[in-house]
Amino acid sequence: MTTAPMLDSVRTLMTGLIDYAGLFPPSKLPMGEATENYARYLRGEHADFLARFICPVPRLKEFTEKASVLLPGTHATSGYREHADDIDPWQLSAIIVGDLQENLDAIYAFNEHHDKEINGLAMVDAIEIKIDDVDGIDEALAHIPEAIDVAFEIPPSVIIDGDPRGFIAALSGGDAIAKIRCGGVEQSMFPSSADIARFILACKAAGVAFKCTAGLHHPIRAEHNLTYEDDSPRGVMHGFVNVFFASAFVRASKSPKEETVVAILNETNPEAFVFSNDGIRWREHTVSTSHLAHARESFATSYGSCSFDEPRDDLKALGLL
Repeated sequence: MTTAPMLDSVRTLMTGLIDYAGLFPPSKLPMGEATENYARYLRGEHADFLARFICPVPRLKEFTEKASVLLPGTHATSGYREHADDIDPWQLSAIIVGDLQENLDAIYAFNEHHDKEINGLAMVDAIEIKIDDVDGIDEALAHIPEAIDVAFEIPPSVIIDGDPRGFIAALSGGDAIAKIRCGGVEQSMFPSSADIARFILACKAAGVAFKCTAGLHHPIRAEHNLTYEDDSPRGVMHGFVNVFFASAFVRASKSPKEETVVAILNETNPEAFVFSNDGIRWREHTVSTSHLAHARESFATSYGSCSFDEPRDDLKALGLL
């Protein structure tokens, strides 16, 4: 049996979309299991969907202990290394915990260590920082070198029923991006579709790119278990197709209406999203594959997920993979 080629719009949507956050809830995997998963995914059928490995700075030494034998380099003897010319380093996004300068020093030491093939090739080329106020953005940027990409997580209290425009405006004109938390292990941690729409529109107005994290395990908005426990609470989770199609729609539109963006985010019918090689159509609105590519490259960059399997399994169930 032959397999139909992946549609261009699906590949454009998914390429580099998922930052693997297996260390974080609800998975909360041990470092060894999470790094083994990431190594396997990099060799898997949909490796191009994968972006960075997410790791808190205080756990970088543990990463080195558990992942070194898996990393590309002259020492590598594991079955995960299949090609002698496979020397691209693993890319990590490090979560800042505590004092910023101490975290940066740990990152510099990590990058110096893993710049040598004998130690396994890896590099922290991005960091993610939680901020409490707008002033924290400029204070942090004064210490962060240009070689490291940075995402500032806007406080959930500002996103949920709040106004994120001041935080996003503070990022305008620079290379730093915004970060929005789209869910969690409790329903109260999920922003509404209106909250996310306001965030996306504010990013468009300020010319600021963003990434998402949490709550986007599934492509289409629906009710799911919020954790992997047997007695898990259930709640409505946002869909990554909803969020990234809405973002591409906003990025491609001259004057996108908030009510339209909210309606896209609220969509629960998978059949309302029609994929083709030329683009994605939602009801009467179409985003071309080229506009989708522009949005993915410079506007809606990625999202963190503790599962790499659930998004792909759901896409398969929808007939898109």
